[in-house]
Amino acid sequence: MITVSINGVARQLPSSTSIAALIAEMGLVGKRIALERNGEIVPRSAFATEQLAEGDRLEVVVAVGGG
Repeated sequence: MITVSINGVARQLPSSTSIAALIAEMGLVGKRIALERNGEIVPRSAFATEQLAEGDRLEVVVAVGGG
């Protein structure tokens, strides 16, 4: 298990968790999101290949439409 921070909240995840798996677990598949990992934007094309590591700090922002 690893501990990561997601939007300032500590969360434990299996050590082999990819960003794509985290997005799926959070119920955000198909949503327009931006994800920052340790201060750097992660491109959507890298979600499936990027593995989370102990101590990662993630910020996840969901785009909300409206008018």
